[in-house]
Amino acid sequence: MGADKPALVVGGVTLLGSVIAAARGAGAAQVIVVGPDRAAGDGLLRRVQEDPPAAGPVPALRRGLAEVTAPVIALLAADLPFLQAGHLRALRGALGDSAGPPGAVLLDDAGRPQWLASCWDTAALRRMAGRYPGSSLRGMLGPARPAGVRLDLAPGAPPPWLDCDTPDELSRARAWMQREAPR
Repeated sequence: MGADKPALVVGGVTLLGSVIAAARGAGAAQVIVVGPDRAAGDGLLRRVQEDPPAAGPVPALRRGLAEVTAPVIALLAADLPFLQAGHLRALRGALGDSAGPPGAVLLDDAGRPQWLASCWDTAALRRMAGRYPGSSLRGMLGPARPAGVRLDLAPGAPPPWLDCDTPDELSRARAWMQREAPR
């Protein structure tokens, strides 16, 4: 979009800030942001850069995984202004125990997996990332057959999978936030 997309603002908060708030609200003990340094973090926030920079989602995932110490990881895009802690708790709850699938992925209203709104067993994700030769998240994560999570959204509620990849999507998110703002 010709800008630092995670730094764009929707509802008075950066896109990245919204995602970080959702992760922290869901109880994340550690937040790792892969990408260029945007601002100083705190003790819970670690920023790292994939090599080479902007190499894509699989190299970024591998770089972030190198920093993870928790047994479960939330794999999230940095441009989800309507993602909330409750959505992440639903994903984490669907992950289940070690006998179940290694991950849980949010399904959009058409039933499509939203790979950058998912939770995974960290060890399983490391194994998948280590043996996958391609560059597609779907290609890497799809064969793992994660649990699909459909959310019951209130009528008219903005979908948590709405990402802001285009100017139109950003405008749509901002308009939705305007409707949601208290008057």
